[in-house]
Amino acid sequence: MTLPLSETTPENQPRLCDAPDWLYLLREFDTLYRHGSAGGSRLIRSHRKRVRDTLSQLIDANPEITPRPPEAKPVTAHLPRALDLGERGAVAGLARALGRVAPALTWEYGYEKVPKALARKYAYCEVLGPRGPVRSERLILGFVLFAPKTTYPQHSHSEIEESYISVSGPWSENDTAVHAPGSLILNRPDHEHRITTADIDPCLLAYAWVGPEERLTAPGMKLSSTRKARVAQGI
Repeated sequence: MTLPLSETTPENQPRLCDAPDWLYLLREFDTLYRHGSAGGSRLIRSHRKRVRDTLSQLIDANPEITPRPPEAKPVTAHLPRALDLGERGAVAGLARALGRVAPALTWEYGYEKVPKALARKYAYCEVLGPRGPVRSERLILGFVLFAPKTTYPQHSHSEIEESYISVSGPWSENDTAVHAPGSLILNRPDHEHRITTADIDPCLLAYAWVGPEERLTAPGMKLSSTRKARVAQGI
């Protein structure tokens, strides 16, 4: 009999093979990064390979599961709708797998200071990475959820290469295109980007971070200053 993750101790610490819902979720990530298209982009093709190769090695290593206390944020009231939409879209398998572990997710902000308006409209959860629940120092996988009519301010990630895969809800990055479920967007290290979401439906994105282990462990997330954001946008 498998113990609930909340009842584990160091003596009976479960591993990935003991938690099939987490394993199946990671396999859905693997499928997306293994069989999706790079759209002819050499950079995206290389990023996809780094993610899937690292993830495959991690799954084979059967890492520890380290449970964290579940935590909701105001925006998670939109999660059921986002999952409903996701199960109708291009990455339905990932949406369904996320729904299986939804009660155990730890939603957080990642910033020391979050604007009050953003605190009601945004949160993310890490599913694989240094903070768990599936432990890894080499790769971070997770999800970010936005309410309708959200502007996620300009920001960047030092030394971290980031990709988003749309699960549900249309959105735009730097006002350059509208991305639909199934789309993959690559942000190179230090690339300034700003996200906006549509008027009616929430937006759920899966993300992957690759970079130096010391940076993944302490990413030092910061929103860009207003002046820096304006310069990055050519204003």
